[in-house]
Amino acid sequence: MWRNIASTALSLAVLVLIALGGLVAWGQRQYVQPGPLDTAICLKVNSGATFNLVSGQLVEDGAISSAAILRLGADYSGKTQSLKAGSFLVPEHASMEQIVDIVTRGGASTCGTEIVYRVGVTANEVQVRELDPATQRFEIRAEFAPDAERIPADYLRLRDEADTRFRISVAEGATSWQIVDALSKVEVLEGEVAELPAEGTLAPDSYEVSPGDERADVIARMIAAQETRLAEAWANRVDGLPYGTPQEALIMASLIEKETGVPEERRQVASVFVNRLERGMRLQTDPTVIYGITRGQGVLGRGLRQSELRGETPYNTYVIDGLPPTPIANPGRASIEAALDPAQTDFIFFVADGSGGHAFAATLDEHNANVAKWRAIEAERAEEAEGQ
Repeated sequence: MWRNIASTALSLAVLVLIALGGLVAWGQRQYVQPGPLDTAICLKVNSGATFNLVSGQLVEDGAISSAAILRLGADYSGKTQSLKAGSFLVPEHASMEQIVDIVTRGGASTCGTEIVYRVGVTANEVQVRELDPATQRFEIRAEFAPDAERIPADYLRLRDEADTRFRISVAEGATSWQIVDALSKVEVLEGEVAELPAEGTLAPDSYEVSPGDERADVIARMIAAQETRLAEAWANRVDGLPYGTPQEALIMASLIEKETGVPEERRQVASVFVNRLERGMRLQTDPTVIYGITRGQGVLGRGLRQSELRGETPYNTYVIDGLPPTPIANPGRASIEAALDPAQTDFIFFVADGSGGHAFAATLDEHNANVAKWRAIEAERAEEAEGQ
């Protein structure tokens, strides 16, 4: 009898082990297979939250089928104590394994709200934006000038939330003075910039920052990025350029940046300036005259006078030969690359064409015809403005 009892118990134990093994295998499949989420969501994990809270929230959001399996999977993978606070983008049909990785890997929040301090060429602004998980595009909730009298409530509320991200976005063509002045008004940054960076040495780009970051450190990041871009473009430059140092190439890039906002034109504008230098012609570009007046400290805000076009400054390329002594703005990567790989053309003239771009010409007759067309467009626009 005891032998039968022992045999039965052994059989039951084997069945239990088989059942447990099957349950574990089923749980593993549930953990790694695509989840039930049909549309991406933002998952907010508050500071001090646990996987118990997070797993329950995910069940409510329809992102996972079992809170227990997610917790067991996190525990088995040794990630239970690695939960990070923040707002995280959970893509559609993400597995529990993927979700655990998303909320434990660290780094900046990938979802939710961000505040962007935009440094422009003519004006600065602050934007409060929120990511739409479904489209993965940011929607603007508020925007205002940094010196606005009334600050939107959304900004004041979200500025102090732990999962809000902050970015500094610098436009191509902004001057060093404009960038440093704008940073001085970003209230989440600290410290001062002791010395104005040399013109052209700051890379226009988007920089993620955190409250308490030093302004000088942000500037150092911009300088390092520009040095890298210039070095890479210089190493890949074409032969036969009429300038022999990276600094001269940076000056040329700044002229290109200020002359056109049309990406497809940069290499053509570069070709005009290169052709002029090779023929011993003066560059005759208005942005250099303007920089000689403002020295990059703000916008001129009016047209140039004939006396200013004739005025002798180190930057007036209607008067001086060759390049100005320094860059006149901070050029972006594309303008640096255009300066070091210009288009092969015979163009030595260009003028606005009324579409936001330019008409290029190889002869003075062609250029005069293009100028006449532009003057006609200007006159027509002036008449329309008077009639409104």
